[in-house]
Amino acid sequence: MKTIYFIRHFKTKGNIEKRYVGKTDESIIESASYVSQKGKFDFVEHVFSSPMKRCIETASIFCPEKEITIIDELRETDFGDFEYKNYEELKENKNYKKWLESGGNSSFPNGENIEDMKKRCILAYNKILNIIDEKGINTCAVICHGGTIMAIMEYLKGGFYNWQCENGKGIYIVINDNQLEAEKIQGFL
Repeated sequence: MKTIYFIRHFKTKGNIEKRYVGKTDESIIESASYVSQKGKFDFVEHVFSSPMKRCIETASIFCPEKEITIIDELRETDFGDFEYKNYEELKENKNYKKWLESGGNSSFPNGENIEDMKKRCILAYNKILNIIDEKGINTCAVICHGGTIMAIMEYLKGGFYNWQCENGKGIYIVINDNQLEAEKIQGFL
């Protein structure tokens, strides 16, 4: 049996301002509530993380004593022209309106193609499976981004937007005899 916890990083300034934070490499904001999370996932055998500061910083809070393996393909989407902007800044933008009309399923202008992003995230998931199989790891945490979690979970269970999670929360999956169970994690913060 293998258990994988997919955790979305803690909040950044951009998250508070409801910005599209993709390739912008910002730190998490200071929060007293994070102190209560220190060591929350010390029971896991290994930690995987996106290369972005916000994920590495979150991993060091949740799993301070664990080695972190960086998986580049876990990074968030490159939002292109929408990067680090919010709805108020974009609402009159014709490309943004077109993107919204697509249900968020079209590619980002001058950014990452959504299908390429999903393929990249699936590649990351398969890399993680290979590493945990090679090393005999039964329980791990993956600290990454909301879009990354959604892409992996769509691959595993369908419904991209069904797997949205708040900062500091996530989803865990249990793989047992090639059967997969998944559940959202409730109540961290």
